Amino acid sequence: MKKLFLSALLAVSCISVSCAQKKQAKEYKVEEASVSATLKYLSSDELQGRLAGTRGLEQAGDYLEDILKKNGIKPYFKTYKDTLTNFKNTTYNIVGYLEGTDPELKKEFVVFSAHYDHIGVDAEGENGDTVYNGANDDASGTTTVAELAKYFGKMKNNKRSILFCFFSAEEAGLMGSKSLAAKLKEKNFNLYAMLNFEMVGVPMNRDILAYITGWHKSNMGDKMNEYAGKKLIGYLDVEMKYQLFRRSDNYSFYKEFDKPAQTVCTFDFENFDYYHKVQDDFEHMDIAAMTSFIQQMVPVTYKMVNAPAGDIVMKKE
Repeated sequence: MKKLFLSALLAVSCISVSCAQKKQAKEYKVEEASVSATLKYLSSDELQGRLAGTRGLEQAGDYLEDILKKNGIKPYFKTYKDTLTNFKNTTYNIVGYLEGTDPELKKEFVVFSAHYDHIGVDAEGENGDTVYNGANDDASGTTTVAELAKYFGKMKNNKRSILFCFFSAEEAGLMGSKSLAAKLKEKNFNLYAMLNFEMVGVPMNRDILAYITGWHKSNMGDKMNEYAGKKLIGYLDVEMKYQLFRRSDNYSFYKEFDKPAQTVCTFDFENFDYYHKVQDDFEHMDIAAMTSFIQQMVPVTYKMVNAPAGDIVMKKE
């Protein structure tokens, strides 16, 4: 009888903890000032366009490493810096690790990622502006992942383990993600799903918050909508037209692991005129809309890392 009582008490306690964590995910507030500060620094002239292999990108990496460290996210390797094996100059991915809380589910990893490099400077430039600041591409995605690291680092409510990845040399051909995916595959890394963030600094004028690349590859888009309790994520024809699934860092992990690995984006080729132009700077970002986007990603990503085994799966093509 005593054992039965203790079991019942434990079950009630676990349910209470679970409910409290769900409430925390809904009530957690993403601070606009925090989003603005990170995005502004990453897209500043000081970093000189964050070209892979330059001091500017190294400074950006140090900044991101500091965010991970301050929020209790440990290095996945010996340090946060993961040296690329496939790039001519020395450059690093920044990789952080948060262990899951569930004895079984923590063996699986969810990867949240973005690329933090851009295309540097141009001596000719335009109207005296020579720095490709890359605010939307992809300081916005990088800022999103940094905010997720702050949330999960504070709450530590993730049953699955999480890898926070900031990739270098995406602009050189997905080199950072290719390098890391190959290393992890050799280590028998147990990937559950990867959610990559690319160009989310300007909202779309549509009935969805964002679209996901590779919609038909897995049920991730449907599950994200289920987690949100509304139609948050959708499919856009431009994704197929421009083969976007293959053009961002998710593709490197999809090829290595054959697991759900997709990119969320709000750039729809109609709402932003400065792709790979010097005008892609902080002043053209919609910080309020971006903060709202991240806010809505918090409960979605929380449910993703805590979902039952086999919830997000590949589709047969």
